[in-house]
Amino acid sequence: MAEKFVIKAEKREGRGKNDSRRLRAEGKVPVSVYGGGEESLAAVANLRELAAILRTDAGVNSVFSLDVAGVGVTDVIFQDRQIDSIKGRLLHADLRRLVKGEKMEMTVPLHIVGNAPGLNEEGAVINQPLHEIKVLCEPANVPDAIDIDVSNLNAGESVHVSDLQVAKGIEIQESPETVVASITIVREEELEPQVAEGGEPEIVGEEAGEGEE
Repeated sequence: MAEKFVIKAEKREGRGKNDSRRLRAEGKVPVSVYGGGEESLAAVANLRELAAILRTDAGVNSVFSLDVAGVGVTDVIFQDRQIDSIKGRLLHADLRRLVKGEKMEMTVPLHIVGNAPGLNEEGAVINQPLHEIKVLCEPANVPDAIDIDVSNLNAGESVHVSDLQVAKGIEIQESPETVVASITIVREEELEPQVAEGGEPEIVGEEAGEGEE
């Protein structure tokens, strides 16, 4: 079982850009916590601890505990986040409280697994039109990824959403007919030299008479 993160936080008293800059200079990040039938809460958490969660395999789908001083501990998940486009640093995060039994729509990566026999044919290539897919499930049960098994995939065949195997309680929010992987054959056209009348190969770019004395 993956490690459960517990992030310490404090209620945020200040507001405005100057306060946000001060917090970031101290290695902290403003966060907004909402949902769960409770009032919204403005808090401040440690940047490194939140960044460590985002770097895990589950990433933004990670369920973790937020321990706000004077308020208590609650399980949350990233609902939205603001990233500095230049530095790639987390600037702000919206966290949603979790309610037992509540399902959420979440995005999960798709990973190809297995050795497709169709790839043994000359010119065969595997295509993956979708690299992630939306699912509806309880956040605590969201998979790190969904496997696309190509072990029995031959050239000219496809794997569809309906072929994906997921655990009970997970609903894929995509049409069952959608292709998630396929194998096609790419053949290079044989380029034959162009022969002009008289039997001599025509040299492209050389004008008639060029080179004659």
